[in-house]
Amino acid sequence: MSSRIRNLVISVPTQELADSLAPLPEGVEVIVWAMDAAAPRDRFDMVVPPYMSMGRVFEHLDGIEVGLIQSQSIGYDGVTGLMPPGVRFANASSVHETSTAELAVGLAIAAQRLLPQFVLAQAEGRWAPAFAESLADRRVLVIGYGGVGKAVRARLEPFEVEITAVASSARVEDGVHVHGVDELPELLPHAEIVILTLPGGEATRHIVDDAFLSALPDGALVVNVGRGSLVDTHALVAHLQRGRIRAALDVTEPEPLPEDHPLWSLPGALIVPHVGGASSAMKSRIARLVRTQMERLIASEAPLNVVIGESSGMDRRPAHE
Repeated sequence: MSSRIRNLVISVPTQELADSLAPLPEGVEVIVWAMDAAAPRDRFDMVVPPYMSMGRVFEHLDGIEVGLIQSQSIGYDGVTGLMPPGVRFANASSVHETSTAELAVGLAIAAQRLLPQFVLAQAEGRWAPAFAESLADRRVLVIGYGGVGKAVRARLEPFEVEITAVASSARVEDGVHVHGVDELPELLPHAEIVILTLPGGEATRHIVDDAFLSALPDGALVVNVGRGSLVDTHALVAHLQRGRIRAALDVTEPEPLPEDHPLWSLPGALIVPHVGGASSAMKSRIARLVRTQMERLIASEAPLNVVIGESSGMDRRPAHE
């Protein structure tokens, strides 16, 4: 008896994402499932959860056969403990790097050129000129040299800054001398701006502590577009209160930042609510990645960006009936 290839069944969280995947390759069925209720099927070849939702949607995968979870975020710290066993998980590398790098540079410019101060003056109808720090000619330390760090470096170069890249280990990559994190004690006293793009997790938790901040020169700016856990918030608050350090943060610990937290009102602090990847560029790029993944699954090829469970989960091919 001949067998028939079963359709590749994929869930996406919004109709907008489903529409952006059209026309679908032959043999692909896309179901819109926001993961806010029971699963409409008992099996999916790929599930795309809602953006920024990992902590609250995985319970709906209990008892569901899933081949691949395709995240819409780059970061995946803490995901392992939430996922069903034996399921592959892919992050969204290629989707958010450019937008996050834009925000990192934007935060640096806003803090250097006193834009928050001018916005407040505008709201009060005050004409309040001020002499500001430039971005040009500053010594910038980019800590984390993955996709986001490289995108930050590329966008900083036209601003005529002196860029030093730092990663977990020293190396030369594409002609760039990348320093190791063990060199930070020698690098920090010369850094006027530090941009953090590292992932979260125990290996990087509170890499920015009191000793790190104390090693920076007075008035240095710390920009964090990585994860809130990179920074010891208590240490940062203490330095901000003394006027020693400035900070521009897309991510915080805790997050969301409570409304009564001192970071909101401390001088020298600029806070935005974890929006590094939340731009119009995301929509077309996540659609492109999801389409690539479905095409690879159809072709029995390994999906891209698998960071958890590479050797487990269902077979990469659509199942037979």
